[in-house]
Amino acid sequence: MTRAVSEPQTTPVPEAIRTRCCVVGGGPAGMMHAFLLARAGVEVTVLEKHGDFFRDFRGDTIHPSTLELMEELGFLEDFLKLPHQEVHVLRASASGRLITLADLGSLPTRCKFIAIIPQWDFLNFLAERARRLPGFSLRLRAEATDLIFEGGRVAGVRARTPEGILEVRCDLVIGADGRHSITRERAQLRVESFGVPIDVLWLRIPKGPESEQQTLGFFEPGRLMVLIARGDYYQCGYVIRKGEWEALKKAGIDAFRASIVRMAPMVADGAATLRDWDQVKLLSVSIDRLERWHREGLLCIGDAAHAMSPAGGVGINLAIQDAVAAANELAEALARGPVPEALLRNVQTRREPPMRKVQRMQVFIHRRMFGASAGKSGAAGPFPAAFAWILRLPPVRHAIARVIGLGFLPEHIRSPVKTNT
Repeated sequence: MTRAVSEPQTTPVPEAIRTRCCVVGGGPAGMMHAFLLARAGVEVTVLEKHGDFFRDFRGDTIHPSTLELMEELGFLEDFLKLPHQEVHVLRASASGRLITLADLGSLPTRCKFIAIIPQWDFLNFLAERARRLPGFSLRLRAEATDLIFEGGRVAGVRARTPEGILEVRCDLVIGADGRHSITRERAQLRVESFGVPIDVLWLRIPKGPESEQQTLGFFEPGRLMVLIARGDYYQCGYVIRKGEWEALKKAGIDAFRASIVRMAPMVADGAATLRDWDQVKLLSVSIDRLERWHREGLLCIGDAAHAMSPAGGVGINLAIQDAVAAANELAEALARGPVPEALLRNVQTRREPPMRKVQRMQVFIHRRMFGASAGKSGAAGPFPAAFAWILRLPPVRHAIARVIGLGFLPEHIRSPVKTNT
């Protein structure tokens, strides 16, 4: 009797590559940092878990600080050829009264406006130019799952791809993988979180050709809604208290639609197209930051280092400032090999103070409008009524414009150019 011989089971051999720097996350911070490194002659690989950059309800506001960087790179003219809207003045309706929050025309920048442009267009624009640089590689559908350690030092990244496991060995890992960062989790970096009493509902509201083209905020006691003009629709951000989502759904879509129209009667026709909750996406808001952004072989930037609230729409631009500062500090040293942790610490030392100021402002605004924190009734104050008169003062509007448009510490590109695009 002949016994069948089973085939030996083999474990697939992971694909292994070597690069100077591995950037985890192809968002604004990751793509900007990778581009600047490649431009400086540093070999860099970006791991992006999705197959493309197309995802809706992401931050689409490119502020003057970022537009200045595009000008410094020589990209501004081409970038502004992409379909976009321009916001020159920030206005809000407080209990039915229209007030001006900020006039960006006072900023000392070439572009005195916020460009409203889909984030996927911004990322595709950067990626297309980065691909022209030798040493740049973008791996799509490559989801980082773990860090590789050697002697206590981060020495690379392990990722899952459609073809199997990918191991990227490198001198430096840049964690730019957002607020749910796998890099900071695997590196066991300690996170400090703040109680945020809000979440945001994102939805699209169609608008007619005669509708208001500017971005508007709508304030009522305990309520806030933002309409961002995007072509033939508004991207609507409707702020709710944490824990309120289920109660809203129970009250019904008609009641939710009526609440939108009550705050912004101008969108009544468009809001009529809102018929079920599948058209609404809940985004959980959190504010947190790492106590230490780095360990040997790893640096976290952007939301991976400090998750921001949507308040002011500054999160993307703050993350890009991190990316520029990190490239300024690290590019030349990284071109030669592993960088000392002291240089990674320098990035945090520079970028942490402006980040903390923004987070303090965001926490203050949320608590004044919605109470102390999630799960607590708090003491939400009459924010619009108390401050509307202050906003009449030009110096106040100028200060708001500067914080939103430029931030507390705008960066300029100082990393070397060794490869032209």
